[in-house]
Amino acid sequence: MDRVERIFRQGGAVLEGHFLLTSGRHSPVYWEKMRVLQQPRLTTRLCRPITYHFRDQGVEVVVGPTLGGVPLAFEVARQLGVRSAYADREGEERTIRGGQLLAPGEKALIIDDILTTGGSLRHMVDAVEKVGARVVGIAVIVDRRLGVDTQFTLGGTPVFATHRSPAPSYPPEKCPLCKASVPLEKLGGKK
Repeated sequence: MDRVERIFRQGGAVLEGHFLLTSGRHSPVYWEKMRVLQQPRLTTRLCRPITYHFRDQGVEVVVGPTLGGVPLAFEVARQLGVRSAYADREGEERTIRGGQLLAPGEKALIIDDILTTGGSLRHMVDAVEKVGARVVGIAVIVDRRLGVDTQFTLGGTPVFATHRSPAPSYPPEKCPLCKASVPLEKLGGKK
């Protein structure tokens, strides 16, 4: 077990059951990041590998999605000595607002917590590019994709993950947990 998984497990943040993920898919495993992100010391430790990986890439701003990405973006930005910003959900999209200005051409690092399908990262890339900033890196804490190669890219930008923990996820209509009548839990993400 690597350091990231140990932090999550010690925090009681790797749950087993039947969960509705933000992507709309179902899974027997749920990474409840808020149990870890509410502890600054652990958040600092989780963000260190991302800071180290991107330290020489000219990052000027770190952008995360609300809600879980905000403490991650803030901490990575703090460690890099740059500023942070966040993108709110607006329907199915993400948008940067609330007085946060990203300059045209500004070098942005996008950070998110858990990667399952890449949908929310795609929305983040769109939000950053829409305001004219340039994505120079993408990072996640946990890549939980199953049955795929380890490298994932968006628009040609590789996604850096501090931990890879493949876990099954299913479209609701094909979920074996639903077929077995295991109660579905909704813990975070979209309503």
